[in-house]
Amino acid sequence: MVFDVGETLVDDTREWRAWADWLGVPPHTMSALVGAVTAQGRDNADALRLIRPGLDLLAERQARIDAGCGEQIAEADLYGDVLETLADLRAQGLWVGIAGNQTARAGDCLRALDLPADAIATSQEWGVAKPDPAFFARLSEWAPGAPDEVVYVGDHPANDTEPAKAAGLRTVLVRRGPWGYLWADDPAGGGAADWVVDSLAELPGLLR
Repeated sequence: MVFDVGETLVDDTREWRAWADWLGVPPHTMSALVGAVTAQGRDNADALRLIRPGLDLLAERQARIDAGCGEQIAEADLYGDVLETLADLRAQGLWVGIAGNQTARAGDCLRALDLPADAIATSQEWGVAKPDPAFFARLSEWAPGAPDEVVYVGDHPANDTEPAKAAGLRTVLVRRGPWGYLWADDPAGGGAADWVVDSLAELPGLLR
């Protein structure tokens, strides 16, 4: 079992609020823009560029770190079903990994939480990001077993379930976060996943 991070394990509310504060807009404006780019099928970073055209995301992230406002992930940011589900899956004898489109800093934050996971990796650490097929090729080398023995869990059809399935992995779409709720019932979105769940707590029974 391998899990995406943002809006799969981690509620991104605090991070989007931090970006709203950094760019000087109200949180509800940021939320509305994230919703707009989601509905248009665009990258979520485009919400930031609507506020500040031409924004260099890597440079802006570094500026936040330099100002003491870098991204943070604490246990309070995890969805309520995460810790118990990961522990239950490992108790069933499954290897549990976490790998998503995140910075190396986010990877360090996740490892500091001592989650019930066997390994954690981020796109920045691997040098390739979803939905690039090379990300899932790297994931298939990293996780034990053949690709069709790996289940990838995410909230974003275009970034998670579709490219994972194309790489030969089994897939689960979780209905939460803007992408999960918007696309779960779409035949080309949630319909492409092997399973669609409303909570990660469904996974141990589903896979038992």
